[in-house]
Amino acid sequence: MKPNIHADAPEPLPQPPGPTGEAGPSGGRASAMVAAGIFLSRIAGLVRESVLAMFFGTSLYADVFRVGLRMPNVLQNLLGEGTLSASFIPVYAELLEQGRKEEAGRVAGAIFALLAALASGFVLLGVLFAPVLVTVFLPGFEGERRELAILTTRILFPMTGVLVLSAWALGILNSHRRFFIPYVAPVLWNAAIIATFFIFSGRLSEGGLLIAVAWGALIGGVLQFLVQLPWVLRLERSLRLARPDRVPGAREAVKNAGPAVMGRGVVQLSGYVDMVLASLLAVGAVAAIGYAQTLYMLPVSLFGMSVAAAELPELARQRSGALDVLRERTNAALQRVAFYVVPSFVAFLSVGDVLVAALFQRGEFDRSNTRLVYFVLVAYSVGLLASTGTRLFSSAFFALRDTRTPARIATVRVVLGAVLGFVLMVQFEAVEIEKLGLHVGPGVFAEMRAGPWALGAVGLALAGAIGAWLEWFLLRARLRARIGRVGAGAGPLARMFAAALTGAAAAWAVRWVLPGVDPLLQAMLIVPAFGLVYFGVAAALGLREAGVFLGRFRRLLGRGR
Repeated sequence: MKPNIHADAPEPLPQPPGPTGEAGPSGGRASAMVAAGIFLSRIAGLVRESVLAMFFGTSLYADVFRVGLRMPNVLQNLLGEGTLSASFIPVYAELLEQGRKEEAGRVAGAIFALLAALASGFVLLGVLFAPVLVTVFLPGFEGERRELAILTTRILFPMTGVLVLSAWALGILNSHRRFFIPYVAPVLWNAAIIATFFIFSGRLSEGGLLIAVAWGALIGGVLQFLVQLPWVLRLERSLRLARPDRVPGAREAVKNAGPAVMGRGVVQLSGYVDMVLASLLAVGAVAAIGYAQTLYMLPVSLFGMSVAAAELPELARQRSGALDVLRERTNAALQRVAFYVVPSFVAFLSVGDVLVAALFQRGEFDRSNTRLVYFVLVAYSVGLLASTGTRLFSSAFFALRDTRTPARIATVRVVLGAVLGFVLMVQFEAVEIEKLGLHVGPGVFAEMRAGPWALGAVGLALAGAIGAWLEWFLLRARLRARIGRVGAGAGPLARMFAAALTGAAAAWAVRWVLPGVDPLLQAMLIVPAFGLVYFGVAAALGLREAGVFLGRFRRLLGRGR
């Protein structure tokens, strides 16, 4: 990483008054509310993944469940939160800021009607053509894996249709500065899956349990949307269904959505390319990628997505103001994100195997599975800082009503990722985990697939990380040309890494004195040691975010007394 040579980012600017005159939460507080909701949903997700690992390990059933969720995910990617953030939220938030509530309600209703119609059509096509989709995108799935993949895809396509509407509700609530409810709502989705596992695990075969869990996921998706609906109806009393072509604001949102959908479509295509490549690897590669992504996405969601989601409506409200305001808000947000992502990156590299073992190593998931998932996690982590930074860069472009630049750059990243993914997958598949070390496996691709712990999934993950850095550099250069110098600052980043490496040393000291301890207990001691040392050293080095965090922690302790 070669960061901007840039002074410390200023404190987050106060948010302007809302449409009714009340002051909105500060940027830090708003992102904290998003992070709190995401944290609870991600904890539920970690429990779900732990239960999945316990029952399915890295078996073909785990592979099928992963792709069953991924196959219909095209709906959520094309029409969901990413596209709405680029098109609907900037228009809707600006109308609220201008006090044009009736028009805002019509825009919201028109977009809902459009999303419902499009989602219904996609769901119908997905259910009807599931066998074709599995044949095209999962060429390596045969026999039972293929049949189960078709059935789970048919069950889960309606789920993603409902989740598109859930993303619409999230956009409404975020624009009204209600952040917690929409981001905690996925807890219900996870809870439905977890409950299904335990209710039916003793009654059904593994294949039958897989299908039952797919139905549980569908029910959870419905619950995730319904829990947000009362809040939406309470806040948006002017909601009126209408044709988008008859509502000016909706027409603008649809126009802005075009490039965003194209960009999301390119990203989705990249995901399908990865899925095709992963299906050619040894059984368990798809599952290993999924388990690693669960941990990798935790800091991306908690810090990258939370800050980006909280900042987007405010950036959209200020787009007509001076560009220096937009630049300072972006830089402050980048520094807030980096403060938490840097230690996450260092922790994944230094003690990631302990985290993987604590979450997943039980039942069908053994130590060799832990090592495989850890290597995949390390490869993904190489792109962690880039992945979180690009979300904020994209939000800045969306606030400027520019959805084309992120879409074009995403296309470049995807093309590179696809080519590089295949090359690295083939190279890494020749390396296998054996006992406590590594050895070079056979050199023929057909024979490489037979390797029980081949590392082809690591190659795919590393290609994704390289692509993320390419996207980061290109977006940063384009945004810099529009609003000036952007970045978290070289000085703050150096101090963050110094504090994180000190935290890693403390974690390794705890690990050294506790050899052979249960992984869960070991993680419960290592993670606090890492965190306390990191925050303490960061505060001593003068990082503002550490002081803010410790101040809140002291106030919380004071209230407890």
